Amino acid sequence: MRSRPSLPGALIFAFISACGGGGGPSGETVTTTSPPVFESPHPDIWETASASESGFDEDALDSAFEYAMTDGFYTQAVLLIKDGKLVKERYRGITDVEAAELASISSLPEAQSAGYWQDLYGDRDAASAVTSWSTAKSFTSVLIGMAIEQGLIDSTSQPASDFIDEWEADDRASITIQQLLDMRSGLVPKCSSPATGLVGECSDYLSASSGGNIVYAVDQLSECIDRDFAVPGTVYPWVSPEGDGAYEAGQFYYSNCDTQMLGEIIFRATGQDPGLFAQQNLFDPLNMEANWWRDDVDTGQANGNYLTYCCLDSTAQDFAKFGYMLLLGGIETSEGKNYASYVSEILAQEEAYRNQFWAYCDSQPFTASPDCENILVMTVGFDGQYILVDQKNDIVLVRNSLYVPILNFSDERKMRLNPLVLAESNWVASLPMAMLGPRSEYGILTFYLAVAEALLSDS
Repeated sequence: MRSRPSLPGALIFAFISACGGGGGPSGETVTTTSPPVFESPHPDIWETASASESGFDEDALDSAFEYAMTDGFYTQAVLLIKDGKLVKERYRGITDVEAAELASISSLPEAQSAGYWQDLYGDRDAASAVTSWSTAKSFTSVLIGMAIEQGLIDSTSQPASDFIDEWEADDRASITIQQLLDMRSGLVPKCSSPATGLVGECSDYLSASSGGNIVYAVDQLSECIDRDFAVPGTVYPWVSPEGDGAYEAGQFYYSNCDTQMLGEIIFRATGQDPGLFAQQNLFDPLNMEANWWRDDVDTGQANGNYLTYCCLDSTAQDFAKFGYMLLLGGIETSEGKNYASYVSEILAQEEAYRNQFWAYCDSQPFTASPDCENILVMTVGFDGQYILVDQKNDIVLVRNSLYVPILNFSDERKMRLNPLVLAESNWVASLPMAMLGPRSEYGILTFYLAVAEALLSDS
């Protein structure tokens, strides 16, 4: 057991509003297939290459990285992989200027010292943990593809109710796994109260827009299961910022709960909790160390349900291995590429959001299009967690904000959020948007363009 300094109330209220959660009933245990035997090409330690060796103008690339690391962005880690080699990486902790500013706006007496913030977000290097927030959704998607490849799920068109038997006796039986993957389930978003932890329909657009704020609930999965269809034509406050928009069936509505259901489907389909299934089939083959947060129930999947919509801790270098796996077209096995068809579908997507990934054309206005010559596929997480894959130029970019896992009541990554008693809370503490918004200038697409221009200028 260890304790860490607690964050100011304003901070925890703000960042918690950005993500939802998981937790709940278990499905029947099923017999699983053995994981494949991997002969992985994925690096244990990245081979390096200089900027010039990789075709970059060194000064232009330095300028791109300077943009990412400038004071005020709260960047902890940013790195570039080109042609399977680590070309450039930079890391930092909180600056004196940033620490002083945070101290000046903090409400807790102990947090009104710059040293307090230095203790939390001090020196950082390549071995320091970063977190995923919603980047984890893309990992969950790949796990679904792996379960399909292993014959444990028929296809993405399979009804989710084949595994979520709580839905099989009503209209929710029509929801497919693909609809959950694309966040088109049609189920209402849910939000929880920080004061009571009680969960209900989101009462405003802000709380729902980042997926639904369910993180205060102890048992997040049960709340995600217990959702009803939204009624087409009904004006819901969560549909539009003005609160006057009518819901339309089949539309995309970003939903943490939809991804949390995918985690439970993995559990019920494979007989393994998502963390173990990921370890055997994804993390180990990628030579990746990762710790996935769970909710705070003592039952569920594995003494808590894995928060598959968020909160996967690793290093920036290891997150890059996931992006490089996508570039390779899947996981290499002794029998050839595995999961290639699912990965190929991800890389070829033309919709802005599909299969728990975002896609953009590499030219303005950054929209997915069938006419685009180079679609960028990326993960996006709260507070600026990104893995960007440029297929045409064989590039992987990773960026993460400053992070520390707050582990007040145990070293287990089990989320418990009590803003009234912060010393009894465990949570994922990242910057900057948690600070009520003064630091949101960083843009992954701006960084990508600068990197791409550095490459082109030397071609």
